[in-house]
Amino acid sequence: MEALISFKNIVKNFDDQMVLKGINLDIYENEFVTLLGPSGCGKTTLLRILGGFLEQSTGELYFEGIEISSVAAYKREINTVFQRYALFPHMDVFDNVAFGLRIKKQTEDVISQKVLRMLELVGLKGFEHRSVTLMSGGQQQRVAIARALVNEPMVLLLDEPLGALDLKKRKEMQHELKEIQKNVGITFVYVTHDQEEALTMSDKVVVLNEGEIQQIGTPMDIYNEPENRFVADFIGESNIVEGIMVRDRLVSFDGFEFECVDHGFDENEQVDIVIRP
Repeated sequence: MEALISFKNIVKNFDDQMVLKGINLDIYENEFVTLLGPSGCGKTTLLRILGGFLEQSTGELYFEGIEISSVAAYKREINTVFQRYALFPHMDVFDNVAFGLRIKKQTEDVISQKVLRMLELVGLKGFEHRSVTLMSGGQQQRVAIARALVNEPMVLLLDEPLGALDLKKRKEMQHELKEIQKNVGITFVYVTHDQEEALTMSDKVVVLNEGEIQQIGTPMDIYNEPENRFVADFIGESNIVEGIMVRDRLVSFDGFEFECVDHGFDENEQVDIVIRP
C-alpha cells in the first residue's frame, strides 16, 4: 500500500540550530497520526513543513507520490487547525465555516448544504447565526474544525488544538475528534505534548525528541514495548531500574527474580527495567 504522505530525510535548520535531523516517515490514508514529544522536539516544525508554511533545509516531501515542496500552502489538499483558532470575529458561525467555499466561488445553495452538514457533524446544529465571540473555547474549536473540513481536504493538520481547553472539555473533545475523523474518513495529523491525548486518539504515534524520531507504533506498542529509555520515561508513568536479564523473559534486580515480557537479550546482560504502576 502506497503512503499518502512521505517525509524523506527531512532536515530543518534555524540559523545554526538543527531542529529536524533527517526525518523519514510514511503516513497512510485515513490514519489518525499523532506527533508526540516535549516542547522544542520539532513536531510543530514538521507539521508546518507538511502544511506548506515552512520549507525544509534538505530532503523531500511527497504527497500521493508527487514531490510537493515547491507547492504553495493554499494549493495543497491539506487544511490546518491552529491552537489559536483564528476565527473571524466579525462573522457568525455560518460565515466563518463558509469562508473557504466562497473563495472557491461555489454557489450559495451548495455552500448552505455543505456548511449545515458540517455543523451537524461537529455538534453545532442550530448555531449557524451565533457570534463566534460569544462561544466557549470548545465551541470555537468545533467551528475551526468545521471550517477546515468543509473544504474536503485529504488531510487535516491539528497543531495542539485542545491546548486552550480545560481538562474536562479536553477529554470530551479527544473522543469527539476521533469520532469526527472516523465519520469523515480522512487523514488527521495531530501535534501534542500530552501523552494521554496521543494514546487515546491515535492509530499511530510518532515519538520525537531533539529533532529525531525515537519510535513509531500503535499506542499499545509505544506503551508496552518502548524502544529506548526516553520513550519508556516519556510515555505513561514508569519506574526505571537497572537489572540483569537472567534469560529470556526473566530479569533480576534487588536480589529478586521477576518474569518479564522481553526476550532476545544475552543471558545475564545488564538492562534497564521498566516497571509500570
